[in-house]
Amino acid sequence: MNRDIEAIFLDVGNTLRVVIEDPEFMCQAKKDLMTLVGAREPEDEFFEGLDARWKAYRKQSKASLVEASEKELWTKWLLPDYPAAQIGPLSGRLTRLWRDHDGRRLPRPDVKATVIELHRRGYILGIIANTITETEIPDWIESDGLTPYFKAVVLSSKVGTRKPDPEIYWEAARRVGVEPAKCAYVGDNPVRDVEGTQRAGFGKMIILIEPATLAKEPSNTELKPDYTIRTTSELLDLFPARNERRP
Repeated sequence: MNRDIEAIFLDVGNTLRVVIEDPEFMCQAKKDLMTLVGAREPEDEFFEGLDARWKAYRKQSKASLVEASEKELWTKWLLPDYPAAQIGPLSGRLTRLWRDHDGRRLPRPDVKATVIELHRRGYILGIIANTITETEIPDWIESDGLTPYFKAVVLSSKVGTRKPDPEIYWEAARRVGVEPAKCAYVGDNPVRDVEGTQRAGFGKMIILIEPATLAKEPSNTELKPDYTIRTTSELLDLFPARNERRP
C-alpha cells in the first residue's frame, strides 16, 4: 500500500490546524491592529472597509493564482490609504493580527504524534500551504517541536504562487529532491487541493474531511481523491514503514 511514495506533503489550514472561535482573543486582535496602524475611525467602519478590500484581494488572487507578499498585501491592497513607509515594516505583525481576528488556530490533537511517526517510518515530510502569512506556520512548527520533521515548508506568500497552480507542488518536490510521482499530498479542500495535486502529477491525493471547508466548497464529482480520511492519524493506515519488506 503506497510503498512507492517517498515524500508526503501536508496542508495546514483545516488540515493540520483548525480555527477555534475565542471572542475575547478575537476582539483584542482587532483592537491591537487598529492601535498598531493608528486608526482613528470607529472600529466597525475601519473593519468594514478592511473586509471589503480583503474580499477584493482574495477574488483576484484566486483568479490569478498569485499570492502577494505580506508587504504588498498591506501597502497595496488592505491599507492603501496609509503611508507605505509606515505600513510596510508592520506588515508581518498586521498579518498575524488579521488572522487572529478570525479566532485561535490550534493543531488537531493527533497531528504531532502522526508527523513524528511518519518521519520514523522513513517518509520525507513537507508543507504546501496557501497562506498570507510568512512566519506564522514556521513559528508554529518550531513552538510545537516539529521543525526537524519537515524538510520543506512551501508557502504561497513566500513563493508567490497559489494552489492549484502545479508550480507550487513542483517547487516543493524540487526542494526535497523527490519526483512528483513519488509524492503524496494531504489537504482538506475537495476542489483546489485535488485539482492541484493531480495537475502536478503527484502519486497520491488524500482529502481530510473538514466540515468547515465543505460548507464553503462542496466536493466536485469530477475531482476525486485517492483516499478520504477524517483524522490525521488515519494516514498511518495508508503509509506503512518504508523499510518493511514487500510481500
